[in-house]
Amino acid sequence: MQKIVILHNFDIMAGNSFGDLFRITSFGESHGPYIGGVVDGCPAGISIDFNAINEVLRQRQITSKRQESNTIEWLSGLMDGKTTGAPIAFIVPNKNMVSADYKQDATLLKPSHANYVYWKKYGIFDYWGSGRASGRETVVRVVAGCIAKQYLSSYNIDIKSYTIQIGEAVFADFPNMTDEAEHNILHCPSESVAKKMLAILEQCNQKGDTIGCKIGCIVKNLPLGLGEPVFDKLSADLSKACMSINAAKAFEYGVGFKAAQMYGSQCNDLYNTDFSTKTNHNGGILAGISNGELLYFTVAFKPIPTIMQNQQTVDIHGNMAVFQACGRHDVCVSPKVLSVVEAMTAICLINHLLKFKAYQNDNRRS
Repeated sequence: MQKIVILHNFDIMAGNSFGDLFRITSFGESHGPYIGGVVDGCPAGISIDFNAINEVLRQRQITSKRQESNTIEWLSGLMDGKTTGAPIAFIVPNKNMVSADYKQDATLLKPSHANYVYWKKYGIFDYWGSGRASGRETVVRVVAGCIAKQYLSSYNIDIKSYTIQIGEAVFADFPNMTDEAEHNILHCPSESVAKKMLAILEQCNQKGDTIGCKIGCIVKNLPLGLGEPVFDKLSADLSKACMSINAAKAFEYGVGFKAAQMYGSQCNDLYNTDFSTKTNHNGGILAGISNGELLYFTVAFKPIPTIMQNQQTVDIHGNMAVFQACGRHDVCVSPKVLSVVEAMTAICLINHLLKFKAYQNDNRRS
C-alpha cells in the first residue's frame, strides 16, 4: 500500500529563512549578479542609520581578499528613512568576481566543502565560489542584523563580539573585557594576544594554510524574561542562530563544557539581596530564560577548508584527483565573522524581545 505524506503548512525550503516574528530570508549566490534579503515583521517607525550599516560592511570588508563595494540597494519597506512595517527588501550587487578561478572545480569534490553534500542532496552544486555555501551570503545577515541591532539599541541592549582564540593564541579571561579590543583589527581584548594571533595568521598565509578560531560574544542590558521554558529556550535559539554560520563547529554559553568538571557547590550562582548573582556561571540564562545578568557565549569555527596546498580528492565519477585551489582566499574567518555573530545574535534576540513584549501586553489587559 502506497504511503501518502501530507505536509500541513510546512515550508520545505525554509532553510533560507530564520526567525518568526522578525524573519529574514536571504537569496543569491557568491558569483550571481546579486545577493539580497527580505526582512519581514520589523516594527514600523524605526529610524534607520544607513551610515552605521555601511560602516559595519566596510569594516567587514577590510581584511577580505575579495574587495566588494557592498553598495546596498533598498527596494521596499522604508519611507523617509524609517521602517513602514512592510517587508524590507534589499539587494547587494556582486562586482568583484573572478569566476575563472573556479572552472577546474566543476567536477572535483573539494575536501571539507559543501559541494559533495549539495550534489548528493540536489543533484547539482554551484562550483562558482561555492554558491550559497560561500561566506558572501552572510552579508545579507549582517544587513538584517544591523536593522535588528538598531531596534534593540532603543532598549539599551548592546551586542559585542571578540576574537578570543586563533590557534594556540588564547585570551583566557573572557568574558572579562578591556578596552584594548578597540585598538586591533581582530577585536581581541588583549593587545599582546592579538599580536600572537596576527603572527599565526601571517604564518598561515606564508604556508598556504588556514586556521580555526573562537569568537566570544557579550550582550549587555538584556531584560529578564526572554526565552521560552521548553523548546524555544533562549540558549537553544542562540545556538541555532550561531551554528547556522558557515564553518561554525561548536557553541557554548556560560561556563559551557567546563560545567562537566564542576561540583554543584562550585557551579551554582548564589543570589544577593537585590536578586543579582555573586557569580555568572550560567551566562545570563536560567532554564532557557534570560535572568538579567550579563549574557555571554562562545562559538568555535573550523579552519577555512580552501587551502593553497595540493590536496588529494576524487571527482564526481570516483576517480582519484588532486585539488589545487586558485584565486583569493582568506586564512581565517576572523575578523570577518565577528559582524556575522553579532548579526545572528541580534536577529535571535529581537524575536525573543518581540515575544516578551507580547506577554507584557497580555498581562496589562488582564
